[in-house]
Amino acid sequence: MTTSDPDDAAEVRTVPVGAAVDGVDVRLLLALSEDPRGTTIALAEKVGVSRNTAQAHLNKLDRSGAMLPFERRIDPVALGYPLRAFVMTNVKQRRLGDVAAALADIDEVIEVVGLSGGADLLIQVVARDGDDLYRIAGRILDIKGVKRTSTSLVMRELLDHRINQLLRTDNRR
Repeated sequence: MTTSDPDDAAEVRTVPVGAAVDGVDVRLLLALSEDPRGTTIALAEKVGVSRNTAQAHLNKLDRSGAMLPFERRIDPVALGYPLRAFVMTNVKQRRLGDVAAALADIDEVIEVVGLSGGADLLIQVVARDGDDLYRIAGRILDIKGVKRTSTSLVMRELLDHRINQLLRTDNRR
């Protein structure tokens, strides 16, 4: 998509603030987190609801955007991309949509978030090696509308992405 309107820059996935997630949803999400391949019947049993109730709640969670795509569970290292880096990027604001569209065309770009503060975008990239990272960073810098970038290589992951602690302390359980 090519646009000059920052509001049309990219499809934005949002869950409404205060989305109706109830106690059954929280218990189902915890059960699903513990057993991602669990059948609806097994999840329903674990949570203490009927299969139809569990299925209805899972469908609601899926439709609402509360559950992220399976693709987020795939480790890029297994695909031959052992390097991960974050590219802090400053862009011309009126070109944000074009920049987002161009970033979507770079396969090694796995996530882009808009920021407030010192940089406009935080781009997560993966690479096969240092030369590959250099090539990818160059492609980002070549995008019309990108003013400057600063690349930081991930040296070690100290705390993996996590959500269960929020589910466990949720007062709707």
